[in-house]
Amino acid sequence: MTPSNRLDLVTVGHFAIDAISSPKLVSERIALGGSATYVSIAAAKLGAKVSVISKVGKDFPNQYLDWLRSNQVDLSGLKRIRSSVTTKFALRYQHEHKRKLQLKALAPPIQANDIPNSLQAQVIHVAPIANEVSIGVVRKLSKLAGVLSFDPQGFVRDFDAHGNVRPKRSKAGTNLELIDIYKSSQDEMRTVTGIANMRQAARKIQDNGVKIVIVTQGLHGSTLLFESVFYNVPACKPRVVLDSTGAGDAYIGAFLAEYMRGGDPYWCACVGSAAASFVVEGVGPERFGNREETYTRARIIYQKRG
Repeated sequence: MTPSNRLDLVTVGHFAIDAISSPKLVSERIALGGSATYVSIAAAKLGAKVSVISKVGKDFPNQYLDWLRSNQVDLSGLKRIRSSVTTKFALRYQHEHKRKLQLKALAPPIQANDIPNSLQAQVIHVAPIANEVSIGVVRKLSKLAGVLSFDPQGFVRDFDAHGNVRPKRSKAGTNLELIDIYKSSQDEMRTVTGIANMRQAARKIQDNGVKIVIVTQGLHGSTLLFESVFYNVPACKPRVVLDSTGAGDAYIGAFLAEYMRGGDPYWCACVGSAAASFVVEGVGPERFGNREETYTRARIIYQKRG
């Protein structure tokens, strides 16, 4: 079975099982993770028809599958490899946005033959978390997508013998001509471009033909580069911050859901900021705003636009 030909958004990247610990939690929490989770749910909450191409192992809980389906995520592109394991991370937060990340297990990579030749989507978002997507797969996806969105996170991670994450230079920066929308943190963009100045790095990415560059900056909001103009987008204020895992992924999922409807990029970024503000109010993917809740928060910061 392959994903429907009438999809709005397909995310390509591994689901994960996250072990989350922080000073705000009494004990370690095990949660469904991976960029694909947060991107898809955020977009689905805004009415987008979403699917995921991913691989998990025999240890992936059935209740996660049931929960994803109950949240309108199509899983026909998911493969369960009985002879393997699911990607697992330990996330240890020292405070709200400072964490140590350790890879505990790794699912098999996503290959070009895992991508149906018949796949059609308005937007395909490439969101690897541990080098599971190759540049060859990105090239194939670029031929199937109306819009190709890209998060380099999984391309710029290396792992030592104990699974501890460290940054690495990647070939991802040499294939940016395939990409329409680029989203990453400032640190990841520095790794991709080799340029420390955020605006210079963003312009270098756009010079490769990328239409929209988004730089997420946590509590400092985000920066949007569109048609050679920079826009500073404030962060929406959450009621409480319990766990920042997945906030950037929820941002881009909501952004893309609005963008495919023809929303202007600044409004889309405000919606992304609003979606992220709900995610941090829970632990793991337990808290998402519905469409009206998200739009209400987005309007607050949109109306502040100078």
